[in-house]
This record gives sequence, structure tokens and C-alpha cells, in this order.
Amino acid sequence: MEKCYLAVDIGASSGRHMLAYMAEGRMRLEEVYRFPNGMDNKDGTLCWDVERLFNEIKNGLKKCKELGKIPVSMGIDTWGVDYVLLDKEDQILGDTVGYRDSRTSEIDKKVYEKISPEELYARTGIQKQVFNTIYQLMAVKESHPDHLEQAEAILMIPDYFHFLLTGVKKNEYTNATTGQLINPTTNDWDYEMIDMLGYHSKMFRPVSMPGTVVGNFTKEIQEEVGFDCKVVLPATHDTGSAVLAVPTNDDNAIYISSGTWSLMGIERKEADCSMESMQANFTNEGGYDHRFRFLKNIMGLWMIQSVKKEFAEELSFAEICDRASKETIPSIVDCNDDCFLAPESMIEAVQDFCSRTGQQVPLTIGEIAAVIYNSLAKCYGDTVKEIEAITGNTYDTIYVVGGGANAGYLNELTAKYTGKKVSAGPTEATAIGNVTVQMMHDGVFASLPEARTCIDRSFDIKKYDENGKQF
Repeated sequence: MEKCYLAVDIGASSGRHMLAYMAEGRMRLEEVYRFPNGMDNKDGTLCWDVERLFNEIKNGLKKCKELGKIPVSMGIDTWGVDYVLLDKEDQILGDTVGYRDSRTSEIDKKVYEKISPEELYARTGIQKQVFNTIYQLMAVKESHPDHLEQAEAILMIPDYFHFLLTGVKKNEYTNATTGQLINPTTNDWDYEMIDMLGYHSKMFRPVSMPGTVVGNFTKEIQEEVGFDCKVVLPATHDTGSAVLAVPTNDDNAIYISSGTWSLMGIERKEADCSMESMQANFTNEGGYDHRFRFLKNIMGLWMIQSVKKEFAEELSFAEICDRASKETIPSIVDCNDDCFLAPESMIEAVQDFCSRTGQQVPLTIGEIAAVIYNSLAKCYGDTVKEIEAITGNTYDTIYVVGGGANAGYLNELTAKYTGKKVSAGPTEATAIGNVTVQMMHDGVFASLPEARTCIDRSFDIKKYDENGKQF
């Protein structure tokens, strides 16, 4: 086998180890290990079991050894905003609370006692999400101030796993930006604001960019997994990696990174921290090579994933899509309403929203799914109009990458609601973007445009016209 590179891609519901290598001028992917993920309810608090997740990371590395496929390098990406606080002994302080936990409810008011929402946006350019790191830290300050006092380091979730592998602490840029604590002009922590909020700037290490070498495995890890490996920072925020895999070099492309969340936007060279952008609820997350991902967070396939678990029938997503496509129910819900963030029953949340707004209440599997898919597509259509109004540009194609690219019915609806062509794929965008950074570091690609050209010819891409017809 040619030299291979390992992406450990951990999402909200599962993680996987994906090996990538070049063959006949094309990038190839091979999944070698997969494991489940999810938040645990620990005495009423939603937490991540980072110890179990790290054991799964090591299990996947052992699988590489077992298969005789030793990667040249590896990198880990995860969701954003969540973190650990480490004390002077490098032990985690408190629980590793997940972003869907309710501890940040109403905590934004405490943040705004120190800085107004307008100034906060002007300084960070980040969309307000009540679970952003800035609000999570305020929740800690209110309930466990001793944890902040004792903290010697804050590491985002993938940074923590990289530290466990190498013994080296680094704060990677793209994930750090999701927390609403990075200045988009300096591309570093806003230390003045951090001190203003009482978060102790000593625990924030300098920001490192994707492509930075973290280090090699510690001797303990080498002995446990059976080999040594270089750890290279990918864009550790999964959306940052996914956007790297958008298969076009058109600077004016609109993308949707479609998974648990739908992240819809464009790449820009400078952040837009204007009040117009704030009022439209757009964010400026950091991307590869100091690009900015000017996008909107939309609730995404979390809604379908949630209702799927509640259905009495064991159905695949393809079967759910098929049933939805046969329905004509006109009801639409606001996908970004907080009632859909972490309801006890997503089905009831959808039905209650329709009832409260005087719309037909969906009853069957097909109707419930149709309401969700049509609501997502309508939200995409509204977002396209906002992007075009803010930028003054028009766009003819939407590039859908990630698992949602497999949802043919949703792709058809996206074309119809937006009036744009849709390019769907690659589905493994996050893993592809992760290894792309490693490959660029190793000289396989000379530039991101060269890598994206390779991605376009290496993976299956489905195309739809403005009427939702595949061509």
C-alpha cells in the first residue's frame, strides 16, 4: 500500500478511523474502525465520557497495527465548543459537560453584565449559541469557581485527545474559534476580553494552525498500540475539515456541511463582524489558512436522527426519505427553535410546534419526516437569500458535503427551495478534509486548490438541477 494517513473523526453519535492513500492519482478512503458516541446523563447533567472515547481512539490504532496499515501521520477532529479544564497535575476538573446540557440556560445575562452582545460580536464575529464556550465558562464560574481558579490549561476536546497521545498541549485554531473567544483580526485569543470575564488568561495557550505538528506518540502509547506515529493538527473542528473537502475552487461557492448540524455558508478572506451580519445571525468561524467560514448554524439532521430512534419500526434513513417523498403535508417548523435542541421527544416537539402555530399536525412516519425535510430545505432557501443580500453576490450552485449528501430527497428539496443547482458529495467530507491537511503537510498536494481538484475526481458527486432533477 502507498503511504497512508489516518483521520479519527468523532461526531456526536459515532466515531470512526479512516485511512486515506493515493492510488492512480485519486484519493482513496478505507474505514478501519467505528465506535458509538453520545452524551451520558450523569445525575441530571449531559456529559461526554472522554475516557471511553480515548480508549476507542486507541482501539482503532490497534486495529491499524493488526491490519498492517501504519499511518504516516494522524489527526483527530470533533464537534466544537466543548472542552476540558486541566489542573497542575493534568487531571480534568469537574465533569466534561456536553453542549446540549441545560447549564447555560439564562447564563448569557451574566456574560452581558461584562460585555454587550453587540461588542461581543464586533470582537469575535461569532454567532450567539447559548452553548458556546464563552457561556459554558461563565456557567462554571457561577457554579464551580474553584475549577477556574485551579485550571492550568483549557483544551478543546480534540486538543485533549492529542495531548493524551503526545504529552503536548496545543490549542488548534478552527475549534477554538467556535467558542466565541478568538479575535478574528489577530487570529488569537482575545485575552483582554477573557480577563474582563474573569476566565484567567493563563490557561489559554497560543493558538496553532492546521498543519502544525503536535508531536509523536509517547512511549506509553507506542507500547500500547504497537507503533509510533506523528500527530499533525487537522482543522480539528469537524466543519472546518468538511469545508476543506468542498470539491470546487470557485471562491463564490455556497456550501452546506450536512450532518447532525447543517452549516451553510461561504468562505471569505476577512470576517464580517458588522451589525447586519449579527442581526442575520451569521458566524465567522476560523478555517484553514486563516480563511473564514461565514455561515449559519441550522439544526440539521439531528432532528431526523432523533425521530428515527423513536419510530417503532426499524427503518433506514433511505426508507424514511422514501416515505417522506410520498407525502404532501404543508406544515413547516422553525428548525432553529430552541425547542428542537434537546427535547425528550423530537416527535412531540415537531407536533407541538405545528399545533401551536395552527398547522396540520403530522402523525405518520412519512408525515413527520416530510415536515422536517421540507423545513430544513426552506431554511436553506431563506439562508441563501440572506447570504446574497449581505454579500451582494449571486450563486448558482450549492455544494452539499457530509452524510446529508446521501439524502436524495433532501437534495431535491434543497434545489427547489433555493432555486439553485445542487452538487451532493463527498459524503465523507470531514475525514477527507482531515487527511487533506496531513497530505499537504507531507507534500502530497502543493496547495488546497490542487487538493480540491483531486477530491472532485476521486469521489462520487451527484448533481441536481434547479428543479431537483438529477443529471
